[in-house]
Amino acid sequence: MKKSLRFGAAIAMAATASLTLASCGFGGGDGGDASGKTTLDLLVPSYSDNTQGLWEDVIAGFEDENPDITVKLEVQSWDNLESVITTKIQGGEAPDIYNGGPFAGFAADGLLYPAEEVVSADTYSDFQESFLANAEVDGTAYALPLIASARALFVNNALLEQAGVAAPPTTWDELLDAATKISALGGGIAGYGMPLGSEEAQAEAAVWLWGGGGTFGDESEITVDDPSNLPGAEQIKKMIDAGATQADPGSTDRSPLMDIFVQGKIGMQVGLPPTVGQIEENNPALDYSIVPIPTKDGSPFTLGVMDQLMAFQNDGDKQDAITKFLDYYYTSDVYVPWVQTEGFLPVTKSGAEALGGEEALAPFLEVLPDAQFYPSTNAKWSATDAAFKALFGQLQTKPAQDVLTEIQAQVDAG
Repeated sequence: MKKSLRFGAAIAMAATASLTLASCGFGGGDGGDASGKTTLDLLVPSYSDNTQGLWEDVIAGFEDENPDITVKLEVQSWDNLESVITTKIQGGEAPDIYNGGPFAGFAADGLLYPAEEVVSADTYSDFQESFLANAEVDGTAYALPLIASARALFVNNALLEQAGVAAPPTTWDELLDAATKISALGGGIAGYGMPLGSEEAQAEAAVWLWGGGGTFGDESEITVDDPSNLPGAEQIKKMIDAGATQADPGSTDRSPLMDIFVQGKIGMQVGLPPTVGQIEENNPALDYSIVPIPTKDGSPFTLGVMDQLMAFQNDGDKQDAITKFLDYYYTSDVYVPWVQTEGFLPVTKSGAEALGGEEALAPFLEVLPDAQFYPSTNAKWSATDAAFKALFGQLQTKPAQDVLTEIQAQVDAG
């Protein structure tokens, strides 16, 4: 089946709406059974119809190699996951290993092992540095990157050729020029798909603001009105005013706009790895390329998103068993098929190398080391995300600085 990605509490999407039932409930206890085995409790979300079977295969292989350790699996829907983990923690029954999104609160409460304490040095060094950095609180990583997604520019080769554009753009100036020429073809064709609507305005904002050297802030401060964000916001207005985008970008959402790209009516639009499957399913004849996102000066950049694995400090004598399980899971032979089947990108260097021959994934893997992330460890990130979704589309009609100032004010007001 075709799968859409879900990352974290706000941006993750399950590939199936039905609840995947727990294969084995768990909680509490003394970490062992009558036979003296160590028992690890693993709580994970359902990414697709494949998720439970994939984890069961991992566990079977691990238990074969480690007969003194039993892993009890519980699979929940994303809709239920946060309430389930909250209830378990409040009841003193936190899982030993948990696959989720937000983790900073758990770290602040002293519930998690530092990541380096539950994997070997070889495993830890195999993670992409940019993803590890995104799992840090006060300089210490408390979660292990699990799965990733990145963004790239999808280009309709036929429309570029019709418009007389020789090559996909790498800079903002080249993008503006190419998109304007494509829009001039007429017939309902848009040069660049600009989704500033409420579905994912924060993502399109990041593409432009960060692509011009801007920032949303970090774990300690949100800085939407930072002067470094103004060049990107002004470039968006320049694209709109030049007629280089679809009509009414301020209220256009990403998903329906990508449908129009798939139909062949948009020259260029930023997309995700699942967009490849969408094209294969709905318009396999589309002549397209996937290239890095153009930036102000052409420097490499992508918007990255990821989910994590984290280990709770429930029982000190389980640390070695947790480390054995995580080291096993992240070995290339185990981890890469899991990631590939679920339709994600690997977060390890060895995984990226193993999938380097996958033509459709190559453009995304290439930019993973340059991934930048939302400041999701900041307590105000949820308010920031909501403010972008509610207000950023006003760039269509308001001065760029006014919009950035208004977003910042809403974030500061809580």
